[in-house]
Amino acid sequence: MADFHFKPKGVCAVDIAFSIEDGKVSHVSFTGGCNGNLKAVSKLVEGQDATHIIEVLKGNECGGKGTSCADQFAIGLQQALEQMG
Repeated sequence: MADFHFKPKGVCAVDIAFSIEDGKVSHVSFTGGCNGNLKAVSKLVEGQDATHIIEVLKGNECGGKGTSCADQFAIGLQQALEQMG
């Protein structure tokens, strides 16, 4: 299992922590941001395939920011997968 921390940009969350094992995502937690919504995102993605999560969440926007916490999570996942090779 590989553990990651991603520092999102342009959103209220200041850190996204998650683990990846065998392509599956677990232990997702957001620091900052909309607490209830991000807890829900964390529960919904638990055990899901990382590439599927990226496909679903990448490009979602919040309040005209051009990004969102979910989009930033997808970007973090993509970087983690690239780092893992």
